[in-house]
Amino acid sequence: MKKLIFLLFLLPIGLNAQYLEAGIMVGASNYLGDLSSNSSIVYMQETGFSGGVFGRYNFHYLGAIRLGFTYANVSGEDANSSDRAIQERNLSFSTNILEGSLIAEFNIPGYDPYNLSMPFSPYIFGGISYFTFNPKTELDDTTYELQALGTEGQGIPGREEAYALNGIAIPMGIGFKYALTDLWNVGLEFGIRKTFTDYIDDVSTTYVEYSELLSANGEISAALGNRTGEFLGTEPISVPTGTMRGDDSDSDWLFFTGITISYNFLDNGLVGSRGRLRRRSGCNTD
Repeated sequence: MKKLIFLLFLLPIGLNAQYLEAGIMVGASNYLGDLSSNSSIVYMQETGFSGGVFGRYNFHYLGAIRLGFTYANVSGEDANSSDRAIQERNLSFSTNILEGSLIAEFNIPGYDPYNLSMPFSPYIFGGISYFTFNPKTELDDTTYELQALGTEGQGIPGREEAYALNGIAIPMGIGFKYALTDLWNVGLEFGIRKTFTDYIDDVSTTYVEYSELLSANGEISAALGNRTGEFLGTEPISVPTGTMRGDDSDSDWLFFTGITISYNFLDNGLVGSRGRLRRRSGCNTD
């Protein structure tokens, strides 16, 4: 990733005009984590909405720098798993994601809407982003914010402290750009986010024994910490503290797919001169 960004800045930016571009993205979002069959599959039925705005500085036909702000909704539910043991765990969550990102793009073979000289190009991208989240779930028709409840015993002496509701991610992916005119572009982009938290879904480590969690963090925390009894239609199930609840071997991943529409802030004189160049190129001279 560092090599890609370094290469983009080494490109000879004086070879063609630079310009700014602004646009929107509308699409879909998903996640991979403990509530997607223990990080083994992405469930398409859990796909949420995503949208955002971005500004792009095109400093060369091969490269651009993009600043973006994105909203997305992701969710997960054990009921969607085909594994009976995961179904019985019976956990669920949803959260809104707010992200700000700084991304470097590399166009292959190159993109230049000037005179529609290079009107189409695939591109790859990578960068860094900062995002916030706040997992929630429902119990008896009431929505609860999970982080504050400490469902894995956060805050109990000897257990972890409450996890942060923000973090850094590494965005990366591929896309395609097409210039409709000198000024308007459309595109399609698929991106993934490598995060450094395993708590987007509030699940990561181990259970705390029911009565211990009830005493330390309260009735709602205990009810949402182990929901197997709810699934089976029995009294709350109690398992020994330390029994695996999630899988902390890998952090959670986010996925964004979207259609982009953007406008190029090209100099009007340049646009006009292109039209004159086209007319001249079609004329015979004596």
